[in-house]
Amino acid sequence: MSNNVLVFIEQRAGKILPASFQLLTPAATLAQALGGQVDACIVGHQVGELVGAVASYGAKTVYTVDDSELALYRAGPYAAALAAAIDKADAAIVLMPTSFMGRDLAARLAARKRAALAIDCTELALDGADLIATKAMYAGKFAAKFKLSAGRLQIATVRTNAYPAPEPQTGASAEAVSIPLTLTESDQRLHVKEIVGTSSGIKDVTEADIVVSGGRSLKSEENFKIIYELARVLDAAVGASRAACDAGYQPHSRQVGLTGKVVTPRLYIACGIDGAIQHLAGMRGSKVIVAINTKKEAPIFKVATYGCVVDLFTLVPLLTQELQHVTAMA
Repeated sequence: MSNNVLVFIEQRAGKILPASFQLLTPAATLAQALGGQVDACIVGHQVGELVGAVASYGAKTVYTVDDSELALYRAGPYAAALAAAIDKADAAIVLMPTSFMGRDLAARLAARKRAALAIDCTELALDGADLIATKAMYAGKFAAKFKLSAGRLQIATVRTNAYPAPEPQTGASAEAVSIPLTLTESDQRLHVKEIVGTSSGIKDVTEADIVVSGGRSLKSEENFKIIYELARVLDAAVGASRAACDAGYQPHSRQVGLTGKVVTPRLYIACGIDGAIQHLAGMRGSKVIVAINTKKEAPIFKVATYGCVVDLFTLVPLLTQELQHVTAMA
């Protein structure tokens, strides 16, 4: 086994998930400490044109597994493809985004390769050659550290925005290595017949750099339109508290919290959300938190970077209007 670190570059329809680029930052630190290099792997169909973009972020060798069988995500073929890339790269550590795909694929890959695995890490370090993975536990009440033994392959998924992406380097290049796809019968047990989109065009909360969330104080689904208007101006995702989802104001697919989706955007705007412990556990890792609430004693203010004790129906439209003006001036 080499001392190289392999980063799984997650792409969908030829578009790379930004969280994948962020992984190249801890990968570089780990590879330097181990005396190895940073490699990357892209799995999909017609993904060759993505090699240059990945190279610009610091990957030295980019392995591609390109096959029509990989046009749509299926756990079996993707796991087989990534396992083949790991063997070819002889990687010591594999880093993956904590996305829906990353969680599913990492667990299957760890079982296939008999690897050590840590999910949803917020920090990575080394103790000798052992990987030390830090992750939040018990609704974010404390952070736990896990040691992944260097005696076997080490796999970690990393929470979005836990690390910034490195600055892309113009003119950087990487060795491109193509790996053929070989599937067993068990890899092909499941087939995707059709994908039906249900999105309204608003980003998913787990993949957005900015999230604007509303709580029960919005009082109705109709009133959530002011949240959507602000989100569109900011190119943000729309989130909601569990209380708002339970009341039917928003679908549970937008629920942020321990029983919903955990988010770590660069900016999180909480509108009319008091901040139950389950909700705080799902968003307290955000880089900047803005809370808008009329209750100055609301728990949300304890974690907020900026707090606005004001009626959201007054401030949110004004904020949207001002941002529209700034955008128009740019």
